[in-house]
Amino acid sequence: MASALTSLRRRSKGAHRNLRGAAMSAHALASTDHPILAHIIPTRRCNLACTYCNEFDDFSKPVATEEMFRRIDKLGELGTSIVTISGGEPLLHPELDDVIRRIRANGMIAGMITNGYLLVADRIQRLNRAGLEWLQISIDNVNPDEVSKKSLKVLDKKLQLLAEHADFHVNINSVVGSGIHHPQDALTIGKRAIELGFTSTIGIIHDGSGQLQPLGEEERRIYDEMKSWEKRSFTRINAFQDNIAQGLPNEWRCRAGARYLYICEDGLVHYCSQQRGYPGVPLATYTRDDIRREYLTEKGCAPNCTVSCVHQVSIFDSWRAPQHPGDSSPVTTSAGELVQIK
Repeated sequence: MASALTSLRRRSKGAHRNLRGAAMSAHALASTDHPILAHIIPTRRCNLACTYCNEFDDFSKPVATEEMFRRIDKLGELGTSIVTISGGEPLLHPELDDVIRRIRANGMIAGMITNGYLLVADRIQRLNRAGLEWLQISIDNVNPDEVSKKSLKVLDKKLQLLAEHADFHVNINSVVGSGIHHPQDALTIGKRAIELGFTSTIGIIHDGSGQLQPLGEEERRIYDEMKSWEKRSFTRINAFQDNIAQGLPNEWRCRAGARYLYICEDGLVHYCSQQRGYPGVPLATYTRDDIRREYLTEKGCAPNCTVSCVHQVSIFDSWRAPQHPGDSSPVTTSAGELVQIK
């Protein structure tokens, strides 16, 4: 468990992070010409192979550190508020600490999503020194199976190390939905997270295109119970997944490509991890005009989308300008193909 000194540091940094978050929220409400959240990929390679995941391979080299710096500086230039490092498995990048420092040097909040396998005490302390502000681990089951090795049995010692050493906020996300054999595992995982002093959230596994998969009766019961545990914040909006749990579409204005950017390992901007190729524009040449276009572009995949990070930023603009069908001019995808934005 955390020492008194670690707990004090964590609370102090949490208070400071919340103040910055409030200021960034005010900025987001005042202006629509900048991204609120960006996911950036330093390597597509992962040390695991969860069968439901389409965001990894087992061979890619990490993005060169200088190139990562250029991409982060560009996000800073665009006025991005929060940058989440994801993957693949981001801890496989050899200069990840420098990448985190570069995010902080640009005045942006630095977060990371990891499978947790590579965390040891020294690595956690290095993340502290680099300035990481929040970290999320998704744990899919209590015991590993053929779908996922991200199990509580394997990761519990890593969670104990985080509780003891991490100065940053830690959230543990458990899941229900397609491919999860024992949905009640989510309750065990959530209770363990809270016991260790972390926050706990629950997500619904999407299909291969990020689309809706309604929950069964037992999954719904577990989902509703865990939702009652969650602490509300400016980054957690529940109504979207509540509808998904019931198999209902959402009526909302997706601002991906504008308020939310997904930057793949090739440095291209996509709507999200599940809609690669749209708009498929290099971050290096992304401009305010691109942001303004995508802010107004209606996304046909939105009603059944389960990509919660995009939902979360949309709340800032749900009351603003209506959207229209995508620009009829062709764009170039990451595969070099010309497509129409749908």
